[in-house]
Amino acid sequence: MKKVIAIFFILLSAQSWAQILQPAKWSLEVSNPDAKTGEEVDLIFNVKIDKDWYLYSTDFDPDLGPMVTEFEFIPHESYAIVDSLAPVGAKKKYDELWEGEYTYFREKGKFVARVKILSENPEIKGSYAYQVCTDVDGKCIPFDDEFSFGELLGAKAAATKPAPAEEKSEVKESESKETKEGVLNQRGVNDPYSLWAFMIAAFLAGIAAIFTPCVFPMIPMTVSFFTGKKKGLGVLYGLSIIIIYTLIGSLLAPFMGPETANELATNWIPNVIFFAVFVIFALSFLGLFEITLPSKFVNNVDKQADKGGFIGVFFMAFTLVLVSFSCTGPLVGTILVESAGGLILKPILGMFAFSMAFALPFTVFALFPSLMNNMPKSGGWLNSVKVVLGFLELAFAFKFLSIADQAYHWNLLDREIYLAIWIVIFTLMGFYLLGKIELPHDSKTEKTSVGGLMLAIITFSFVVYLIPGMFGAPLKALSGYLPPQTTLDFDLTSSRGAGANAESTICEAPKYADFLHLPHGIQGYFDYEQALACAKEQNKPLFIDFTGHGCVNCREMEARVWSDPQVLKRLKEDFVVVALYVDDKTELAESQWFKSAYDGKMKKSIGKQNADFQITRFNNNAQPYYVILDTNGELIPPIKAYDLEIANFVAFLDEAKAEFKKRQ
Repeated sequence: MKKVIAIFFILLSAQSWAQILQPAKWSLEVSNPDAKTGEEVDLIFNVKIDKDWYLYSTDFDPDLGPMVTEFEFIPHESYAIVDSLAPVGAKKKYDELWEGEYTYFREKGKFVARVKILSENPEIKGSYAYQVCTDVDGKCIPFDDEFSFGELLGAKAAATKPAPAEEKSEVKESESKETKEGVLNQRGVNDPYSLWAFMIAAFLAGIAAIFTPCVFPMIPMTVSFFTGKKKGLGVLYGLSIIIIYTLIGSLLAPFMGPETANELATNWIPNVIFFAVFVIFALSFLGLFEITLPSKFVNNVDKQADKGGFIGVFFMAFTLVLVSFSCTGPLVGTILVESAGGLILKPILGMFAFSMAFALPFTVFALFPSLMNNMPKSGGWLNSVKVVLGFLELAFAFKFLSIADQAYHWNLLDREIYLAIWIVIFTLMGFYLLGKIELPHDSKTEKTSVGGLMLAIITFSFVVYLIPGMFGAPLKALSGYLPPQTTLDFDLTSSRGAGANAESTICEAPKYADFLHLPHGIQGYFDYEQALACAKEQNKPLFIDFTGHGCVNCREMEARVWSDPQVLKRLKEDFVVVALYVDDKTELAESQWFKSAYDGKMKKSIGKQNADFQITRFNNNAQPYYVILDTNGELIPPIKAYDLEIANFVAFLDEAKAEFKKRQ
């Protein structure tokens, strides 16, 4: 009787974990179901989220950690994307574990894209992938599905897969208006903090441009022209400079908008081009050559400036822009490159902020000529500013090459190589600031200025900060610019605490170990069949960790529970460990594909196959999810999920180990 009761409770416990959860239910709608050819229409993705669950949005750094929601439209000649998909009303939160800010939705969410209809019966299809999590028991679940707006355009609006019939969207006119306003607001002020930071950086670039040898000497020459004339002409001169640069941003804005983001994220060509452009700019600033415009063009513009009046003032400003191009061109180009893939307004606002700073001294000195007496004299220090900018341009050039390198696995810029390049660049910059290095256009100096000394101290301090990164220090302040830490060939932090018995859990070289990893020096596998074979060989229970790259609570379990010496010792010595990533995008050879018995879809990637295994074998789709099997692949209850109590996890491992011994 006791055995019957025990079996009953084991089955009841297993059943409590065995459930396929669907916390997010999606529905589709369009702003104008009767849209005709040539008209624009909003495609609206609505999602209803269960209580105590939240869904990650699309607009935060994908390298932060959590899985960013992604939408992919299949290109078709029947439509064209006007405004890329954007979230409406997403909330923001700072996460201490990931040390960054992410965006998310609770209860309900909304994403909107605008397209132009190019033909009748447009074929608008695609797919989306997302992750939902709950703080109640720590589950995180990745999902993916397909969408089609074919039935919604030119037909009655109805919710489409995967939303059930009762979830059909009924949006009132006021809600539709709210949606459009929300999208406009979201696109206009998407991540305002980063936009403001970009404008501040552009403003500082404008100030830096003033202190270059092409611009600084022109201030007294230009302002003297306005002395004794109407002050309004001096103000008009400054406004003309702002208008010219802002027009440059406006002309390029359509080519630098959100659609460019996909290319920058996935294609090596623009990133390599940007890398080359930055290197050319850097070499120009360092004095190898000058980037100049055709003299005939500049002279023709200069002739227009001689006509006087408002038109003459405008062309004087235009002449200044052209003459100073060899110094300002690289800075302007940098701003435009950095604005690529952002908002449509980003290049316009960047040029406006740059020109505001650039025009400031010309306007102020034209209004108050007496201030010229307090202005520092031209000299070799102007070229020093230009050279320092060259060092910075060269360092940031490798950011773009690194993006292409990671996306296509060229393995040219592993983390230690990237850091070594930066360490050398900034070390040379520090010596230059101390006057130990002379470049082609430098003036000889016998003494180091106080300002140069302070900048050298800052530069060398930064170099000292970088050096530990060569051996595994995380350098969290630079995480957005550096290659992943897993690309390090020599990482002291990962080898720390590996344990003497760590190698005993390995029977053969693990598959996928070149890009998948276990924490805390744990040696294990990333393929179920390989791990089970090793468990049989070593006669140990098999510990399965259903995890994901974007699973926040998985990382928290590893950081706060797995790192405990009691837990770590057991995982290394008593079990064969396999980590099955359910969201890994690596596509396998066609011979390894299979059709799922669960949803009838072809499973082509490592992540989709692992997710299907979790669902079909354990009737569960949440992470983190920990199960332990015997050497025959049979489940050893209980099952464990998110639980930060170390004692509970130790008891879970010990109970499974004891049951495994009984079965022997």
